Parts: sequence; structure tokens; C-alpha cells
Amino acid sequence: MAALILETRGLTKTYAGVTANQDVDFALPQGQIRALIGPNGAGKSTFVGMLCGRIPATRGTVLFDGKDISHLPAHKRIALGIAYTFQITSVFAGLSVRENIALAARRAGGDDARVDEVLARVALSDRAEQTAGDLSYGHQRILEIGMGLAQTPRLFILDEPTQGLAESEVAEFKALITGLRDTTILLIEHNMSVVMETAQFITVLNHGEILAEGTPDDIRANSHVQAAYLGTEDA
Repeated sequence: MAALILETRGLTKTYAGVTANQDVDFALPQGQIRALIGPNGAGKSTFVGMLCGRIPATRGTVLFDGKDISHLPAHKRIALGIAYTFQITSVFAGLSVRENIALAARRAGGDDARVDEVLARVALSDRAEQTAGDLSYGHQRILEIGMGLAQTPRLFILDEPTQGLAESEVAEFKALITGLRDTTILLIEHNMSVVMETAQFITVLNHGEILAEGTPDDIRANSHVQAAYLGTEDA
């Protein structure tokens, strides 16, 4: 089994007595594409916030590459190799596509060759000089993923990356993600076709706790997941 790049032990968050996450034990092997799914209000965003350092845990531990990072702020976790994309695009609209990628690459000590490599990898080379704000929403999402990749992350967390994408753009996203074999990916996603076709392993959250884990086939066949999530209309 591959070494664990990310692990949580007893990770818990309460807000004024309301529990968002309860004693979550989570283990992500290096190199895996993992999907995190669950109904609205399951605690996915809070859990990811604690992983990234944007939300302080009430108790519990977050380990990255075997080291306790529970008390590190978000920017220090980024410096260790954790990249994160938000549910809304966060590109620099007034800069060109290339300049957006170059800024992100520079943070990680990358050069022009790295910028060109990333542009090609996310199929934006032909739009490199286009102003980012003029891109379609879907291409802005792809650019944001490129900005994450430019940082050469060891762990790439994608939060609802296909939200608002057209069907053709979703297909492009699937192809992109399945091609990232050298990056560990945690994918938070509602689109079940994306989850089932890209993830090697799936973790299901419900009521702030892990309901089930397994391969896409395992999750598809799990009656508890069917009842809690997959059978619902917003799945």
C-alpha cells in the first residue's frame, strides 16, 4: 500500500454546540484520486476547511506526510504542497491566461518552461495571451486548475470543480483529472458521473461522520449510501 500523504484522527468541529464533523478518521494514500461526497449539510466543506487550515478544528489531528499540521495556518500548508481550488473561480481577471499561470508557478519557484508545460497540460496553450476575464466560465475553472498545478502540489483539493460547467466542459475536466497520475487529488463533487468515472476510491460523509468508503462499485452497491445520498434528486 502507498504511504499516506494525508490523515486525520478524531477530527471534530462544533459551532455553538452544533457538531459539523464528529471524530473523522480519514486516510489518503499518495497518488490516489479520492472523491469526497455526501448530501448537502453533510460536513464536507467544514472538513475540507480543516484540512486546508481555513477552519480551526475543535479537536483532532491533521497529518500531512506523517507530520502534524493541525496548528499551521493555511499559507504554511500551501507551502508544504497543498493546493486548493474554491467553489467559485479565483483567477486574476485582468491578467492574461499565461500571466495567471506564471504567477502561480513563481510561488513554487517554477520557470517559463513550467508555465508552458502547464498550459499544454490543461489545453490552454492556444488561449495563453487571452485576458482571463474574457474566458468562458468553464475555461476559467480549467485555468484555476492550471494555476493549482503550476504550484506542483503534492495534494490537490478540488472543491466542486464542475459546478456551472457545460456538458462538453465536464467531459474535458474528466479527461484532465484522469491524466493527473502524478498528483494526489481530493475531489469534492456532486456530479456522480464525474465521481464514478474519475475517482479510484470514494469517502461518503453524512451528518458529519464517515458513512462509507470504498471503490466506485462498492459505493454504488452500498444500501446505506443509496438511502442517504445516491437515491436523492440532488445527488
